[in-house]
Amino acid sequence: MSYAILLMFSLSAIVPIAALAETGITDSEILLGVSNAQSGPAEALGKGVSTGLSVYFDKVNKAGGIHGRTVKLITTDDKYEPSAAIKNTEQLLNEDKVFALIGYVGTPTAKAVTPLISREKAPFIAPFTGAEFLRSPVLPTVFNLRSSYNDEMEAIVAQLVDQRHLKHIALFMQNDSYGQAGESGLSAALEKRDMSISTVGTYERNTTEVTDALTILKSANPDAVVMVGTYKACAELMKQAKESGMNPIFVNISFVGTSALIKASGEFGEGSYVSQVLPSPSSSDLQIVKEYRDDMTAAGKADLIDYTSLEGYVQAAMFTKAMDAAGDDMTRTGLIKSLNSLDVDLGGLTLKFTPDDHQALDKVYLTKLVGGKPETVEGF
Repeated sequence: MSYAILLMFSLSAIVPIAALAETGITDSEILLGVSNAQSGPAEALGKGVSTGLSVYFDKVNKAGGIHGRTVKLITTDDKYEPSAAIKNTEQLLNEDKVFALIGYVGTPTAKAVTPLISREKAPFIAPFTGAEFLRSPVLPTVFNLRSSYNDEMEAIVAQLVDQRHLKHIALFMQNDSYGQAGESGLSAALEKRDMSISTVGTYERNTTEVTDALTILKSANPDAVVMVGTYKACAELMKQAKESGMNPIFVNISFVGTSALIKASGEFGEGSYVSQVLPSPSSSDLQIVKEYRDDMTAAGKADLIDYTSLEGYVQAAMFTKAMDAAGDDMTRTGLIKSLNSLDVDLGGLTLKFTPDDHQALDKVYLTKLVGGKPETVEGF
C-alpha cells in the first residue's frame, strides 16, 4: 500500500473523531465559564452564587461527574461592571474555550455580554437577573431560572395596593439597565390599577451616594418605597431615611441579596420586606432545599446558607439535569435541545422550558426582615 493511500485511510479515521469534538468538552471534563462580582460593592452576590455552584458541582464530581466527565468552573471577576464582563466573556469563550456560561450576576453585565453570547451561540445558563430583555423575545441560547422582575413587581404591588390600599408608591433605583428593568415592571403593575409611580430617586451603580435620591423621595411623602438596587445602597437609603424621620414601607426585590442587606442595614432594615424567587433556604422542607442545606454543611459552608447561594446551587442542578437528559449528545446544540424540552421535578421545585418560554420558574415569595432574619410571610 502506498504512503498516499495509507495517509488517506488514516485521515478518514481521524475526521469523524474531530467532527465530534466540542468546545469545552473532553473525555474527562466539562469546562464552564463564570463572570460575576468577586470584589467590589456587590461582591456578596457573585461570591454567593459561586459558592452554590461549587458546592453542587463538587458533589456531582465526587459521584463520577456528568457522563463520566467532571465539571470545572473558570471564575472571573467583573466587579459588577459591564466593560469587565465583556472582557471576561471574550476571554472565557475565545481563550479558555468554555462549553457554556453560568453564574453571571446582574442586569447591566448580562445586557453588555448578550450580543457576544448570541454571536457565539454560547449557552447562557440561569443569569442572576429578572430583566425582561432576556425573556422576551426568547433568545435561543439564554435559559433563565428565576422569576422575572415583572413577576416580582406584580406580587409587590398586589400587596401594597390590592391588600394594603396604599396610594403613593415611590421608586428608588440604580441608574442603569437594572433600575430601568425594575422601573418598567413597577410601572406595568401600577398601570394595571390605573396608577403610576409617585416619584423616582436614583443613585449610580457601585456607589452609596443616596442623599439626592432621599431628598426627592421625601418630597413626595410616599406610603411605600420599592427599591431596585444593591444591598449597600439600599441599606444606606433606609438608614438615612429613618434617621431623618422618614419611615414608609420599604420593599426590596430579590436581586438585592437578603443576607448582605441584613448585614449592611442592621437595625435600619428591620421591618422592611424583600420579594424572593426561591423558597426559604433555611426553613423550606422541599427536598432540593434540604439537600442544599446538607451539602453546604458538609462543605463547611453552613454559615453561607442564604437565598443567593441557594440560587447558585439550583443553577448547577438545572445544568446537570439538562446535560444528563442530553445523553450522548454532549454538544452545545445538544444542551440547548435538552433545555428546550426540560420538564423536571428538582426535589419539589418544578423546572420547565419550552422553545417559546425560557423562564423555568414564575413563583414569587414574600419575606419580612425580623430580628436580623428573613421570615416568609403571606403578605405585607
